[in-house]
Amino acid sequence: MTDERWPEAAEVARLAQDTVPGATAADVRPVGEGGDHASWWVGTDHVARCALDRGGSERLRREVALRELIGDRIGVPVPVSVASGEWARGRAFTLDTRLGGVSAELRAVTAAGEAELARLLVLLAEVPVASAEALGVPPEAPRNMPGLLRRATAAAESVAARGEFASGLLPRLHVPGAESATAPGTLVHNDLKGEHLLVAEDGRISGVLDWTDAVAGDPAEDVAGLAISVGAVAAVRIAEAAGFDRGGCARALQLARCDTLTLLSDRLRGIDDSPLPLLRAQLRRAWEPTPLDGPAEA
Repeated sequence: MTDERWPEAAEVARLAQDTVPGATAADVRPVGEGGDHASWWVGTDHVARCALDRGGSERLRREVALRELIGDRIGVPVPVSVASGEWARGRAFTLDTRLGGVSAELRAVTAAGEAELARLLVLLAEVPVASAEALGVPPEAPRNMPGLLRRATAAAESVAARGEFASGLLPRLHVPGAESATAPGTLVHNDLKGEHLLVAEDGRISGVLDWTDAVAGDPAEDVAGLAISVGAVAAVRIAEAAGFDRGGCARALQLARCDTLTLLSDRLRGIDDSPLPLLRAQLRRAWEPTPLDGPAEA
C-alpha cells in the first residue's frame, strides 16, 4: 500500500533544526497549499516542503536542481534550497528560503511587474532545453487544440446552465489565429498561476514559486497562466513585450479560456476540490475582451 501519511509539525521541526537552530514544532505552521507536497512555514525565513509519494519526491528533487540552473538566469527571484533529504523513506523534503511579497491573487501587478514578467518569458526561452532535460525536466508536446475546444464547449454549456457563465461570450472562445500558431519548445514553468507569483508592495515581482511542473514545451502555456492570474489584457501585453507574435498570444488566450471553463465545470460537478471563488475569478480574468478578439489580421 502507498503510505499517504503527512508529516507532523514535530517531524518538520527536526528536519529544520540543523539549518534553523532552535526550531521547534511551535515555529512550524502549515502553508495549506495542498497538491502533492505538504508545505510548512518554518519560523519567519524558511519554507519546508515534503513530498507525499515517490512521484512527488522525483518532481521535488528535480525542482531543486532546476532552480539551481535557472536562479541567476531568469531575472526574478526563486527560492533557494538550504537543506534537503528525506523526511520518510522514499519521501523527499527541501527547506527553502522564504521570499517576500504576497500572492498575485491578493495584490495587483504594476507596469514594472509586467515588464519583469515579460523579461522572465524571454529569459526562460534562452535557458538551454538540453540542460533542463538533463536534469529530468520532461519534454511535453503542445496540447491538442481541437480536443480542448470540444471539451471546453461542452463545459460552457454545463457552466452556463448553472448560471456561472454567459453563453453569449462563447464566440470569444475561438481566438483568431490560435489553432494555426506554432513555436519552438522552451523551458516552461507550466503552472504560472497567481499563487505561484509573489508580488511586492510596489507591484513588482518578488518571486516565482513551485517549479515542480516545469517542462520543455509550449511557451504559450506560461502566457495562458498569466491570463488566468493577472488577466487576459495584461497577459497579452506581457507576451507582446516578450516578442510573442499574434498567433502565440491567441493560442495562449484560447488555452486559458478552455482551461477555466473545464476546471469550473469539473468543480461544479464535484470532481475537483479547487476553491470555487478562485475558479470564478480565474474565468473572469481569462475572458476579458482583448484586441485579439476580432477579425484576424490579413
